[in-house]
Amino acid sequence: MGAIHHNFTRERLMKLLRRIAAPVAALGIALSTVVAPTAVSAAELTPAAVAGDTPQSTITVGAKYPEQPAPRWRARVNASGERVKEMWAYSPSMDRDVPLVVITADESAGPRPVIYLLNGGDGGEGNANWIMQTDVIDFYLEKNVNVVIPMEGKFSYYTDWVQENAALGGKQMWETFLVKELPGPLEEELNADGQRAIAGMSMSATTSLLFPQHYPGFYDAAASFSGCASTSQPLPWEYIRLTLDRGNATPEQMWGPRGGEVNIYNDALINSDKLRGTDLYISNASGLAGHWESANSPRFNGLDQAYLSLAMTETIVTGGLIEAATNKCTHDLKAKLDHAGIPADWNLRPTGTHSWGWWQDDLRGSWDTFARSFGLENENA
Repeated sequence: MGAIHHNFTRERLMKLLRRIAAPVAALGIALSTVVAPTAVSAAELTPAAVAGDTPQSTITVGAKYPEQPAPRWRARVNASGERVKEMWAYSPSMDRDVPLVVITADESAGPRPVIYLLNGGDGGEGNANWIMQTDVIDFYLEKNVNVVIPMEGKFSYYTDWVQENAALGGKQMWETFLVKELPGPLEEELNADGQRAIAGMSMSATTSLLFPQHYPGFYDAAASFSGCASTSQPLPWEYIRLTLDRGNATPEQMWGPRGGEVNIYNDALINSDKLRGTDLYISNASGLAGHWESANSPRFNGLDQAYLSLAMTETIVTGGLIEAATNKCTHDLKAKLDHAGIPADWNLRPTGTHSWGWWQDDLRGSWDTFARSFGLENENA
């Protein structure tokens, strides 16, 4: 594991990771029985083909639960104009309503693609999410595509779990919801053009690789920011445990035993060959402090001096260590994809920690990949 591997024994590393993991708001290193999807050709991979007999979501446009306390992100959505909407989607598999922030394309442009953008460990339920931490709304409004951001799913990995977890709200069937239940009715509501991409950071950076592997051809493009593709090796399994521990859950509740059938099915490194044919953008930084970690970074504007020092220390030390760990994961993925001749747009930064400034930069980097995949590379030039 690079410098970390050489400087720490495994036991010391795990003790350090456990000690620092709890306060990190953005942490997320990311079944009833999981059944692999029925093989169909890419040409058949419409939402209806993927869904099969799965009951579909019901979409509600507007605030479904307006009573207090309102979601923290609602005020920003309400202030962002008519092309940014709060929607709610009922998930039959989880028997719950899931809030979505949806950035819509200008109707005058006709049918447009959809980008599914996933949050990290926060799941959108606190402050550490795309809406509260980045300029995602302004950025994608200019690009004139549809963007769907689920605002629940903390510590879930956005996957289908083998066991229910009461602390996380009961059934965890996020893959079923996001791939089989939601796209059909939502993309019809959005008048989408049948093209779609998926992107995630930290915890969901693994998810954004798994979904295209499980349903080859369903996503035209995928982007993974600061993630760990491997899930079945000992250290990555412990990274997952650290994340899920914050939600009073365990990896065994999610995927059963390490190295078991469900875990291997959800190991994006082992199954990396299934990414062939999907346009990829994959990023990671080194863990060393860069411009987003400097005292004059916009990320630290408005903080008093005492809190500034604390925030910088946490970002540089804690965020640096986590990013160094995912850096090793990402280089392992690159080696395997390179060996298989599977191309990707790589952004391996010499500096940067596990923090939002860099993932905001990745919105720009991944857009080049998405635009090329969607045939929109000559727009917004």
